[in-house]
Amino acid sequence: MFDKLDVVVERFAELESSLAREGLDGRELTRLSKERAAIGDVVAAYLRYKDLRRQEQHAKALLQESDADIRSLAKEELASLGEAILNAEKELRVLTLPKDPNDERNVIVEIRAGTGGEEAALFAADLLRMYSRFADTKGWSLEILSSTTAQAGGLKEVIVLISGKQVYSKLKFEAGVHRVQRVPATEAQGRIHTSACTVAVLPEAEEVDVVINPGDLEITLARSSGAGGQHVNTTDSAVRMLHKPTGLVVECQDERSQHKNRDKALKVLKARLLERAQREQADSIAADRKSQVGSGDRSERIRTYNFPQGRITDHRINLTLYKLVDVINGDLDDVIEPLISNYQAELMKEELDKV
Repeated sequence: MFDKLDVVVERFAELESSLAREGLDGRELTRLSKERAAIGDVVAAYLRYKDLRRQEQHAKALLQESDADIRSLAKEELASLGEAILNAEKELRVLTLPKDPNDERNVIVEIRAGTGGEEAALFAADLLRMYSRFADTKGWSLEILSSTTAQAGGLKEVIVLISGKQVYSKLKFEAGVHRVQRVPATEAQGRIHTSACTVAVLPEAEEVDVVINPGDLEITLARSSGAGGQHVNTTDSAVRMLHKPTGLVVECQDERSQHKNRDKALKVLKARLLERAQREQADSIAADRKSQVGSGDRSERIRTYNFPQGRITDHRINLTLYKLVDVINGDLDDVIEPLISNYQAELMKEELDKV
């Protein structure tokens, strides 16, 4: 591992030198900056580790001193350094694990009401608010691409684009079935109902990822549906886009501009095509990796939100927390970080098995 890290440090120095050159065009500057950012954390951690090792060697040399006080201080320092070095090694092993190529991407999150009718639609709205508030805490931006409201005020379906730093790395394990247990506002008997929503998390496709032949698209225009009033649509601005080779269909009607709806629909379609291609590639290479904890299976029940007990349970790693209100209000770190740690631990185990 350390031989590889020495090479990474050399590459980082080369990138620093290249970025200092005059006359770099925008594309080259972006490429070099991205590469430097991708290895910056590893280099910083490795340099900290090497500094700790140097301090350890110095402390060991002090053990040979004739002064008993100096030897005593050196022993104390070595004990402290030993723990710090172990932590630094652990950090390095995590940072040098195989990277998910999608981790740096923005994501398109699709939330759909499932079992439970209007209550499921209300829960879909709760999930949207949860992710929106979580995005705010991370400094990410959230844009609604498409939404369909339900009669009781919830959402039958909503599709959003979340943009920012390492969004996919944080949200990729949110894909699956989210189940809620609570007493609906319309329940006169006070009985607890169980409803569910499905969440899909798709990495946003870049222009070079998916090329769509215009001839493969069948686009249908319609008048957007809405609640009426002064903003009721009087033009055919709703867009239904069919990708004929795959049969994938995307509909967008949130914007009053046909062109904006078309652009949003195309963005969602490209993300779905990218996910489809990546999934097929993974399936052709091997069966699901042991390290996966449900990062994409939309039919898998991943989490239960039990309101009467204030409990949230992630079934993939047997995690139970009694802070449901905090989580629903966007405090997702205590749910997401254990999933990431579990994923990294499984990856580390696989890497060690290869040795």
